[in-house]
Amino acid sequence: GWGARQLHSPSATHRFASRTIRLRQDWRRLGVAAVVWDAAVVLCAYLEMGGIHVRDRSVIELGAGTGLVGIVATLLGKSFFVCSFKAIHNCRARVTITDRAAALEFLESNVQANLPSELRPRAVVKELTWGKDLANFSPGAFDFILGADIVYLEETFAELLQTLEHLCSDQTVILLSCRIRYERDHKFLKMLRSRFSVYEVHYDSSKDVHIYKAQRGSCKDDF
Repeated sequence: GWGARQLHSPSATHRFASRTIRLRQDWRRLGVAAVVWDAAVVLCAYLEMGGIHVRDRSVIELGAGTGLVGIVATLLGKSFFVCSFKAIHNCRARVTITDRAAALEFLESNVQANLPSELRPRAVVKELTWGKDLANFSPGAFDFILGADIVYLEETFAELLQTLEHLCSDQTVILLSCRIRYERDHKFLKMLRSRFSVYEVHYDSSKDVHIYKAQRGSCKDDF
């Protein structure tokens, strides 16, 4: 059907942040990590409509796959990303786009192809296998943690939670975009609620995608 053709297509095109974003896909070589899923599209739309304000904030995307969410977060944050030419190499990357080692070359190619040259220093692609590479990331260093359709393998749930806890400060906002299809999805939400305060902030009925916001404790945020 149409959905299968989209997944197996060598590319996918979307429009966000006033730009056309063309992404390579490679189902044959990288499987689920290398196609654009509806949860990523819905999360990008939520960011674009101001669900959170990513300008001048530090953002990390987990399980980035094609990189769509991280690319859109970088584009939406651009008006605050001002550096003089001399200081360009000292600019701190504000969006960190992560995935497993096997997907990094593919991910990097999509990020480089879709960011204008002046924004490329603001995004960095890094390896992050959940629960394994945490020493390479400062604890609590991010304002926002984004994940689209990353809750699908039950054997990764404990490592994903460990990773979220490491990356979070008390002020960090986690946004997870996903379909709730199976009992394991409910199990992950239960595990998440045991460590964080969790709220559903958006539901796209046309794509059956939920967006959940999670924070430590019961604090309210002003984002």
